[in-house]
Amino acid sequence: MNPRLLAVLAVAGLVVLGNLFYTVDEAEQVILTQFGRPVGAPVTTPGLHVKVPFIQKVHRFEKRFLEWDGEANQLPTRDKRFIWVDTYARWRITDPLKFFQRLQDERGAQTRLDDILDGETRNAIANHDLVEVVRTSNRVPEMDESQTEEERTLLEPIAAGREAIRREILARAQERTADLGMEILDVRIKRINYVAEVQAKVFDRMISERERIAARFRSQGEGEALRIQGEKERDLQRIGSEAYRAAEEIRGRADAAATEI
Repeated sequence: MNPRLLAVLAVAGLVVLGNLFYTVDEAEQVILTQFGRPVGAPVTTPGLHVKVPFIQKVHRFEKRFLEWDGEANQLPTRDKRFIWVDTYARWRITDPLKFFQRLQDERGAQTRLDDILDGETRNAIANHDLVEVVRTSNRVPEMDESQTEEERTLLEPIAAGREAIRREILARAQERTADLGMEILDVRIKRINYVAEVQAKVFDRMISERERIAARFRSQGEGEALRIQGEKERDLQRIGSEAYRAAEEIRGRADAAATEI
């Protein structure tokens, strides 16, 4: 046989063998497609596997947790305050076949997550006041006995906190991704920043509150100073009266003694 033909056949055989086998890593799961359509069940077992050469194509998907990192968005709260909210999430592919049919690949999933998570974050923020968004929980702060009624009123009561809002976003996002072959494991609010206008108002309010409390302390201090001064004057008058009385008694006894002599 012609040596050149043998070489060609050998190369062709190697190419066929190379397309006949494929490997699956422990961190991967595979879908085979034939003419663009999925065939067979997802391959999740690590090791060497066989496919039809040239006709079937291997699509690999991660088993590990994947990251979604959203862009910071300017969102309105229920009380019409605008804030910058930056979120991130962790997700995984639970059904590679359904995932491939609905989203094709991870890039398609990231695009869908942009829509779902940004939308649910916007809805959740819009359903809560600013104070609920910036507070980590709805726990009522402990009141110091020395706090006045005025100071207590500065602590606004809230129905929820950031943690409750986060759980709300996660639950709604999980509902929307349930039929996409993927699962959102966690959503976190990474950062919240005030827009310039809101930041200025917050600072003004904080300054006003501190000035009110400082004025109350000054008033209390002035009252205490007057009380101490009053007590001092009373003590001086009492001491003076007692000294005068003692002097008169001594003088009286001295006069009596002189008369007897």
